[in-house]
Amino acid sequence: LLRFLVCPLSKRPLRYEEATNELINEELGIAYPVIDGIPNMVPEAARRTHKKPPAEGSERQ
Repeated sequence: LLRFLVCPLSKRPLRYEEATNELINEELGIAYPVIDGIPNMVPEAARRTHKKPPAEGSERQ
């Protein structure tokens, strides 16, 4: 079934992470939870897996 699931935002394949029970989109750095065997692929339910680098020029002095 995993081979048919794609990220609703990027339309790219997802990787299942058994340790956290999540579907991971490496490209966007987000993870969708799998609850009771059902993936919650609503973008608002996803969490960030890593921080994006700060935007250029956004450093405070």
